[in-house]
Amino acid sequence: MALETFSGSNSQNGQEKERGRSFHITISPDAEGLRLDQFLSREELGLSRSQAKKLIEEGRILLNGRPAKPSAHLKTNDRVSGWLREPEPLTLRPEGLPLSILYEDTSIIVVDKPPNMVVHPAPGNPTGTLVNALLHHCTDLGGINGVIRPGIVHRLDKGTSGVMVVAKDDQAYQHLAKQFKNRSVEKAYLALATGHFHQDEGVIDWAIGRHPRERKRMSIHTKKGRPAVTRWRVLERFPGVTFLQILPQTGRTHQIRVHLASMGHPLLGDPLYGRKGNVSSTFDPRLRELIKAMGRQALHAERLRIIHPRTGEKVEFHSPLPEDMERVLIHLRIGRKTS
Repeated sequence: MALETFSGSNSQNGQEKERGRSFHITISPDAEGLRLDQFLSREELGLSRSQAKKLIEEGRILLNGRPAKPSAHLKTNDRVSGWLREPEPLTLRPEGLPLSILYEDTSIIVVDKPPNMVVHPAPGNPTGTLVNALLHHCTDLGGINGVIRPGIVHRLDKGTSGVMVVAKDDQAYQHLAKQFKNRSVEKAYLALATGHFHQDEGVIDWAIGRHPRERKRMSIHTKKGRPAVTRWRVLERFPGVTFLQILPQTGRTHQIRVHLASMGHPLLGDPLYGRKGNVSSTFDPRLRELIKAMGRQALHAERLRIIHPRTGEKVEFHSPLPEDMERVLIHLRIGRKTS
């Protein structure tokens, strides 16, 4: 299979139209029978199947010199050619914010997200986000879905701290996105929840969807819920509080917070799913101060295991328990010894 690429500008009527690169591929026997969009996503063009389909439908991809359908099946010696735009710069401001790097290479960067940092800019949070910090730190970002930016393949809630992996180019992004979609990524969280768990471990298997009345909340009481499974294991028990390891098998919005709250065990400090911030009158004054000082739900992404998108090897990253949760845990342990 011969592949030729050419960089430059695509012009029409003598005027420069856009910068990018053209490619020309001659189909070899091993690719015969593949769909056109499937074939393009397999080549080293940095295209996902959906991106290839869009380009074909826009008429940017030609089969034997003519427009074709994404479902067109290829034959040996067919000629596939096209024009790929250069990625557009992201219109966001890089910011020199503190960033804890756990690992970095040319394909991915793994960060230890601090609590109360929003991952992606949005109305109400245009600056001060993890993406703003990554744009300042990473000088080797590639085009992801047509835009030069860090590739966010999974998110942590604003109040949740811990390990996040971010793609630096489209190939890494597509590879990681597929892992998360196929649930082959292994994630482990640490959590402080209210109440006493009678069993040592268990599984929560309740579908989650948008709350029927409060649009900022998710709920198990919904007609259009998506499957959600959370495994949990007790690490330590204290009066009124349980320290847990959480192993989510799916990745729904607010999944851990919703599942634990639906069991009657909301996370300490959870402003959305807790009982008035989970500061019960039965807690001692110092514990109430520590929960208030956290200013967020007591949830930490402690471990993440993925297949590296370039090497194909399994790699694992860890983040230590942050100071605010550690202070609560130390206080609970001291109280248990003295009671």
